Amino acid sequence: MTIEEIIVVEGKSDTVAVRRATGADTIETNGSAVSKETLMKIRHAQEKRGVIVFTDPDYPGRRIRAIIEEHVPGVKHAFLPKAQSISENGRKVGIEHAADDDIRAALAAVRTPVHQSGGEPPVSDAELVSLRLVGHPDARRRRERIGLLLQIGQTNGKQLAKRLAMFRISRKEFLEAVQAIDEEGDIHA
Repeated sequence: MTIEEIIVVEGKSDTVAVRRATGADTIETNGSAVSKETLMKIRHAQEKRGVIVFTDPDYPGRRIRAIIEEHVPGVKHAFLPKAQSISENGRKVGIEHAADDDIRAALAAVRTPVHQSGGEPPVSDAELVSLRLVGHPDARRRRERIGLLLQIGQTNGKQLAKRLAMFRISRKEFLEAVQAIDEEGDIHA
């Protein structure tokens, strides 16, 4: 697998895993604070080769993603499902724990956000409730499946509509994913 862009990861262990799986170059954020110097490196990398943000599927990873997105518009995003990034002892989550094939699959399914004013999300807040993605006992599991099927990462109820719009997920694509979840029933519960 050849990747032109530079992959932004959280730490050294993630770099080792990404290089082992793909041979790609990386920039490490060294935690969720993301220094000004690191943001300058990421901005420069974006201008020269492009950047793919590939952080852990947890709160600090989402925080890093948001900081980079705010300071370096147009970066691409790769998401690894939490289930594929759990350590052998089950206590830690991170890119460094993922299998090489899972890392390559996540990087092959890169999403590029689109920033546009006035763009309508493919679904309203009321529809999210009626589709049992918000305000339902099973909403969290259903959002996890949506994130996996659409390759937009895990979201909470507020983030879902924003990610759908940001990654230009069409209403048709979204509703097909919801239908697939409905057809799965309790398979993934």
